[in-house]
Amino acid sequence: MRLLIRLLTEEDGPTAVEYAVLLAMITAACLGAVGTMSQATADSFDSSATQISGALGS
Repeated sequence: MRLLIRLLTEEDGPTAVEYAVLLAMITAACLGAVGTMSQATADSFDSSATQISGALGS
């Protein structure tokens, strides 16, 4: 019972949860950005390859 009361009254728990939620949000944003950038990079290389092939007449 004392453990439960101590857990409910301590402020370290909520602070740790807030940091965990913040870290999860930052991670999700980074993963979304990497996904978007990787697709844009692939599209750019595909476009460059098409233009080079057209210029070389292949």
